[in-house]
Amino acid sequence: MSASSELRIMRGREWSRPVRPARREVLSAIPELEEGRPPLLFVPGFGHGAWAFAEHWLGHAASRGFPAYAVSLRGHGGSEPAPEATLRAYAHDVVQVAASLPRQAVLVGHGAGALVVAHALARYPARGAVLVAPVFGGWGVLGAALRRNPAGTLPAVFGGPLRLNRGQLFSRELPDEEARRYVGRLGRAGRRAQWALLGEPAAEPAVGAPPVLVLGSPDDRVVPASTLTRVARRYGSAPLLFPGMGHDLMLDARWAEPIDAILDWLEKEPAAH
Repeated sequence: MSASSELRIMRGREWSRPVRPARREVLSAIPELEEGRPPLLFVPGFGHGAWAFAEHWLGHAASRGFPAYAVSLRGHGGSEPAPEATLRAYAHDVVQVAASLPRQAVLVGHGAGALVVAHALARYPARGAVLVAPVFGGWGVLGAALRRNPAGTLPAVFGGPLRLNRGQLFSRELPDEEARRYVGRLGRAGRRAQWALLGEPAAEPAVGAPPVLVLGSPDDRVVPASTLTRVARRYGSAPLLFPGMGHDLMLDARWAEPIDAILDWLEKEPAAH
């Protein structure tokens, strides 16, 4: 069967079994002056909500003239509960919110939210995309998680919650009090979406071939450096690295460095303007 035939069958299934609507939480920060810059839509990883970007990155992006929005995927943050949500439902959430924005958006996904963005790019003509510490699944990522946090990872293999710990998410620079507060806010993804990380087919090509930036930390205890390189190569580039930071770059002690790098890239990338 050809790739085009497979695509028609898959899209046919989507049309015959549409994703159920869900109430979605969207947080935003808008610049005081309209400068015509593309809106940014931040997509959190599994267990995180829009709050993870509202803490620092939304306001910082707005202070540099970018309208900034963050969506909580269904079942996360203040969005509607969805214990059986699928990866396709999460991508649907992103496409629906992006399509509601006043201009063509740049999609910014973190962790497994980067995989959601990769799937959304096949359905939404984004101005550009940024994949932050991307979790694209596979047994290598699972093996690393089991070695570093077996008690928090093993239950997820059998449909239970995935529980990430402070050492996986943050550097030692982040004060313990802040780290505990952030870890305490983590929720859980749908078990079907978690299972998809083990064997989900690769995302289809992005509509319109938008520019894609991949960034992360070589000291990330969730995403190996080899994964950052592999994902970046898929999009024809090399990863932008921030040594000494944890997986949650948007919440870690040096959170301003990666968001400034993203905004600098958007200002210089012609296709993203």
